[in-house]
Amino acid sequence: MHESTLNAPNQPMPPEFFIANRERLARLLPPNSLAVLNANDIPPTNADGSSAAVPNSDLFYLTGVAQEQSILLLYPEADDEKQRALLFLREGTPENERWEGHKLTREEAQARTGLRHIHWLAEFPRLFHRLICESEHVFLNSNEHKRAVIEVESRDARFVAETIRRYPLHNYRRLAPLLHQLRAVKSDLEVGLIRRACDVTASAFARVLRFVQPGVGEWEVEAEFAHEFIRHRCRFAYLPIIASGPNACVLHYVENSAPCQKGSLLLLDVAASSVNYNADMTRTIPVSGRFTRRQKQVYNAVLRVLRQSIAGLRPGKKIKDWQKEAEQQTEKELVELGLLTMRQIKRQDPNNPALKKYFMHGVGHPLGLDVHDVGLTTQPIQAGWVMTVEPAIYLPEEGFAVRLENDVHVTADGPVDLMADIPLEADEIESLMATRK
Repeated sequence: MHESTLNAPNQPMPPEFFIANRERLARLLPPNSLAVLNANDIPPTNADGSSAAVPNSDLFYLTGVAQEQSILLLYPEADDEKQRALLFLREGTPENERWEGHKLTREEAQARTGLRHIHWLAEFPRLFHRLICESEHVFLNSNEHKRAVIEVESRDARFVAETIRRYPLHNYRRLAPLLHQLRAVKSDLEVGLIRRACDVTASAFARVLRFVQPGVGEWEVEAEFAHEFIRHRCRFAYLPIIASGPNACVLHYVENSAPCQKGSLLLLDVAASSVNYNADMTRTIPVSGRFTRRQKQVYNAVLRVLRQSIAGLRPGKKIKDWQKEAEQQTEKELVELGLLTMRQIKRQDPNNPALKKYFMHGVGHPLGLDVHDVGLTTQPIQAGWVMTVEPAIYLPEEGFAVRLENDVHVTADGPVDLMADIPLEADEIESLMATRK
């Protein structure tokens, strides 16, 4: 574990990072282009309730601002230099700050973002009208993640519809592909923040290894993670999966409501987020402190696939080929475990491989400001990507599953495992659990 990152304060990032990101985006825009990004809505719940605000990752990447209703307008070739990069913020008033807390001042926003020209939201319609009339290309943002299920209209979507209605003759372009290209390759600063999230996750996992024993509730294990995350000023990167016994065979089990039974395995898919950059970890541990012979066989099979898949993360390889390598290795392991036969494999339907009964998902995905981060996943892997690696074997008939997951920085010199310090070997897990109180 890296103590320097574990104990680092959870503070705003340097403005130079956001300045550089905006400059990189500007270089991708064609001449005379205007780009606009909106903050996310605060999602409502029931009655007058609302969920916690989730920053718009693209807006944060370019500004470091997570405040609601914010708008970034970029027009690199605007005739007036003061109108080439504008941030519009909700103005703090005694009334809204009394109920909701502090709002960024102009001076605070300048210091955080490196932007010199900060305006209140009331000024946006006038300035936007002037600038869009001068521009030729208009780049608008949307959520183009391929796995997104979009059922609720976002602030960006409403803005797109209204802008096209009011200015129908402009040349509208998609901003998302440009931001995906930029965000996929992580800077040293970003890798450092992901590493810190990994280190806080490691600290929480060490706490859980000392806590888990027969009879504790999945919800109590979740609370142990929450304690460690919060004390380091982090949050859960995603809804935690604390799945004991057969619950682990449900891929997105999040109820965390069952007691942990003697002799069962406990699958932990849980990680921290630090300054909006996420870790993503999965471990599978024995509730009683020791794996059974069969459990260890399956565990070590998955571990071998994990090790091979980490080693296979090399620039120039396509993700679909990396996935195929993981599936071929898993196939061999399933034969050794007596779960498949070579005859079944030779006679299988190519569109429905036999191994899919036991391993039915991808072996990894991009990681960053989003847990399932944006990236150009149909293109060859590039140095600078951060990828999760998460092979698994699910055995509902035997009442357990094993999934293991580490986060890996792809470099020109080979993969760097950002979770190399988090216990992984079965014997090491057993040894650490033997020290429980």
